[in-house]
Amino acid sequence: MARIAIRARLCGLLALTLLLSWHATELQGQAATGNLPPSTASVVAVAEVCMTVSDLDHAIAFYTDVLMFEKVSETRLSGAEFARLQGLSAPKARVAKLRLGDEFIELTEYLSPKGRVFPPDSRSNDRWFQHIAIIVSDMDRAYAHLQVKNVRPASAKGPQTLPAWNKNAAGIKAFYFRDPDGHYLELLQFPSDKGDPKWHRKSDKLFLGIDHTAIVVGDTDASLRFYRDMLGLNVVGGGENYGPEQEALNNVTGAHLRITTLRARSGLAIEFLEYLNPRDGRPYPANAATNDLMHWQTTLVVKNAASTADNLRARESRFISDAALSQKRGQPRGQPAFIVRDPDGHAMKIIEE
Repeated sequence: MARIAIRARLCGLLALTLLLSWHATELQGQAATGNLPPSTASVVAVAEVCMTVSDLDHAIAFYTDVLMFEKVSETRLSGAEFARLQGLSAPKARVAKLRLGDEFIELTEYLSPKGRVFPPDSRSNDRWFQHIAIIVSDMDRAYAHLQVKNVRPASAKGPQTLPAWNKNAAGIKAFYFRDPDGHYLELLQFPSDKGDPKWHRKSDKLFLGIDHTAIVVGDTDASLRFYRDMLGLNVVGGGENYGPEQEALNNVTGAHLRITTLRARSGLAIEFLEYLNPRDGRPYPANAATNDLMHWQTTLVVKNAASTADNLRARESRFISDAALSQKRGQPRGQPAFIVRDPDGHAMKIIEE
């Protein structure tokens, strides 16, 4: 009987060891793919996308009149705390928050100091490229509406329907255009078998909301190490897009893209666009500043801004904000926050929930 009891205990210990070993392996696999349980992810939401504009009133008129955004608020910002956050000397700014559906954007006009205009020769494969994808209920009507409003196109032709051979993107309709300051924007319509279910609810609205923000990256794997491994976003989709439809959409000859989509528990998706061809996209200017019109920043909500900053600093990430600010656990007005650049130079504003 004693031998049987010992054997039973040994079998139980062996089973427990195997279970723990399997669980550790599973967690390692999840960490490698970014599919960590929500409680361990640093970023809990991708809250909004912000861009710098030259004339706030003009920009608000464009987004509310042409794209049916709703103005939610407007404020003025200045002072030492704002200067340290933005990495500028004595900035003064007007900031407006706009809403479309459930999603938000922020528009910032710097009254001083003024930044540089959007590069007039920008292309869709330059690595400062970023856009927001605005979901529409009817692409033909939305495109006709933009034409009536004399909106500047960025695609080589009208809306493109991605081909059936591309299973991950088949049937998606898309079109690029630009706002008055040159920022790239996208109209997007999902077929019935793709996209968030909310984009398929019956609605009398033409412009429904924002699905994601897309950024051009030079190396998907390097970007995954930043967004997935360091910030805890989850990879939720991907594929390769190419062919005449993609060339026309991006207005880039021979465009062949590796696309990777990531999400937090809530909010917008972030989409990587790596151009496998052509590889001549220009890098993000090293001297770019937050008051330049090419500046976008995506707001990521985290549980603890200080520990996130320490994690990023330890991995030699480039901070826009003054280092002392990012170390603070609190600010006199509002949540702890800092702005950091990803491996390609795209700005992420990290705020504490």
